[in-house]
Amino acid sequence: MVSLGMQGKKEYQEKLFTDFRLSDRVPEGNFYRRLKGALDLDFLYPRTKRFYGDSGQKRIDPVVFFKLCLVGYLENIPSDRRLVAHCGMRLDILLFLGYGIDEELPWHSTVSRTRQLFPESVFEEVFAKVFSLCVESGLVSGHTQVMDSAPVKANASMDSLELKVPEEELETHLRRVRHISATDREKPLRKSKTDRSKADQRRITANEQELKALKGRNRKWAKEQDQRPGSGNKGSKYTGNKTHYSPTDPDTRISVKPGKARKLNYTAQLTVDTANHVITDIGAYHADGKDNQHLPDMVKRVGPRLWKEGLGWENVVADTGYSSGENYAFLEQCGLKSFIPPHGTYKGGPEGFVYDKARDCFICPKGKSIWFKKVFLDHRTKTKKKEYRASKKVCLGCPLRGTCLGKSQEKRICLTYYREEYERNNKRVNSPQGRYMKAKRQSTVEPVLGTLTQFMGMGKVYTLGIRQANKCMQMAATAYNLKKLLKYTLKKARSAAKSLSRDFFGLNGMVTATLRLCDHLSLVKRKLV
Repeated sequence: MVSLGMQGKKEYQEKLFTDFRLSDRVPEGNFYRRLKGALDLDFLYPRTKRFYGDSGQKRIDPVVFFKLCLVGYLENIPSDRRLVAHCGMRLDILLFLGYGIDEELPWHSTVSRTRQLFPESVFEEVFAKVFSLCVESGLVSGHTQVMDSAPVKANASMDSLELKVPEEELETHLRRVRHISATDREKPLRKSKTDRSKADQRRITANEQELKALKGRNRKWAKEQDQRPGSGNKGSKYTGNKTHYSPTDPDTRISVKPGKARKLNYTAQLTVDTANHVITDIGAYHADGKDNQHLPDMVKRVGPRLWKEGLGWENVVADTGYSSGENYAFLEQCGLKSFIPPHGTYKGGPEGFVYDKARDCFICPKGKSIWFKKVFLDHRTKTKKKEYRASKKVCLGCPLRGTCLGKSQEKRICLTYYREEYERNNKRVNSPQGRYMKAKRQSTVEPVLGTLTQFMGMGKVYTLGIRQANKCMQMAATAYNLKKLLKYTLKKARSAAKSLSRDFFGLNGMVTATLRLCDHLSLVKRKLV
């Protein structure tokens, strides 16, 4: 028999009774312990009471539900099943949720059903509550807001896409306009179990001109698809939002971006404050829309939120995707300065022509005037434009006629209706402040989007529908702001303690020096006596 001497050997044995306090096991500086003391969600009880019945079993506590959701994004666990299993193994999270180690956590399906039960407004109130805490801590200045977007993968497969049905008989329509590929005539590669789409979502939205363009694209696609990667086993086909829809999640849209594969996505539109990168607004939008279409809606939400907190808003910074004359004019009406670079296609007028603002006309290189004629709506871009035109008599005998007019008989200039707004914005963008704002945008919003999509569960939404996706994005942004808040308060507390320590030891040193001086003076006095 081997003697162990002073060596210890631990043997585990189940105890029938135990004396255990969860609060004694979680350190004071633990993140979730500090979060429990900083976040008060008791306002949710009266706010959510109307969503519960008066009989039956008690459902999940609304405060516990929202805390569970926050933990999911803080721990980068978007799956409700995995989240509940993870929380049961963490003492600090159990303390944050208010559960003991012998209490059973809510069932994962209860969490999913409760997310569908509460409307978007409740999730927005939780976001606004955390945002108010950030404002009270001095994290938000409100002066400059940066906007950007990111695609968020939807919970649907491209293999389950189905062809939209025209109002007339399908076979008749296909004989008239053959815009589909061979694989569309067959069943989907992965048939959806249920079709959640409505009748209008299954109808073709493309007009005759767009369908003819799709016909040409499909002809080209048919010639090239044999050489494309994956064409042999997937059955390549040309898909688009005009002709295809997802029966699994009809709110998703096919996201098309040059150089990247087509996917079913949502778009997360984000607004971030430049002071400490706190998110001031976030929302889910359809992925087939342009960024500039969503800017007015974002401004209408962020403005009142900042005003409610007593913050002033002056500057809007964004990339070229948010550029449009309508947006420039809208921001000026709201009293905001835009720092949004224009599209590369924008030109203030033809080269060599000078604009006369007083007479609202263009002066050609030969001194002839091209006068304003009308305002019209561009049928392709649906934007307001101004037309300037000179009769063919004005250009008769002009030596530049051949190069200036081309095949036309008269000079015609079409420009955006918001030319002056464009020029004022361009002047701000090209100024030293505009160059500073460009660098500020890159260092502010892009790290926030990267953190949300890579480390806080917003790379993909595991819900169905744009409303549910909006709830997920709201909670991800709330969790991000909470991390900012606790990090800032901890840093502030440490700096305050350091300052207090410095002041204390500085005062102590002064007292010591004074006592030494008094002792020295008394010694000198005794010697003199």
